[in-house]
Amino acid sequence: MQRASFSDTAIVSCGTLTLELNHLKETGFLNARQILYTTPGLHEDPRELERQLIERIGKAKDRADKVIVVYGGKFCYVNANEPTRTMRTIIEEQGPAVRRVQASHCVDMLASEAERETIAQEMAGGEKVWWMTPGWIKFRHLVFKGWDKGLANENFPRHTGGAIVLDGIGYMDRYIAEQPEELLEYSDWMGIPIQPYPITLDRLKDLLSEQAAAP
Repeated sequence: MQRASFSDTAIVSCGTLTLELNHLKETGFLNARQILYTTPGLHEDPRELERQLIERIGKAKDRADKVIVVYGGKFCYVNANEPTRTMRTIIEEQGPAVRRVQASHCVDMLASEAERETIAQEMAGGEKVWWMTPGWIKFRHLVFKGWDKGLANENFPRHTGGAIVLDGIGYMDRYIAEQPEELLEYSDWMGIPIQPYPITLDRLKDLLSEQAAAP
């Protein structure tokens, strides 16, 4: 896909993807006028997610003609009190200049479902995998805010293929070298091994370019 310019665009993203988007900015791909982040891990608090997202979009619209929202649709916002209110609804309410990347969640922005199936087959023999991004490592205490060991035991061990971190920025190499004990403690808390898997950021670039090029 031809890379689009982001010079007339502002980005509003979940803070979980801070590492990847800042990398794209530093390497010259993402020349957006502004990148605004919400607090990582707000999928656990849909009311606060919606508040921050609308507030950030408002600021972004003051700075640029177009706004690209880097949030998933299916998994990032689930409103149990108002099930018919979805991420799509929120974005549509912000006006035609606001668009969202077409992915179900942050992991899907880094590797498609088909790509994840291939990786799971290679790394875990096709067993069920708990997928993560580097942000799920760096912002662990926000992403899993309120989780205790009991809740972790209910959720993670069923993923018999362990946890795989889709790493397009070399974050895990540095983390393992500098904080090996912290990674072991994280893995012990989850009750499953954590493995990095190197990827490119091509899918994220394509998803961003698709929205930047849209009329």
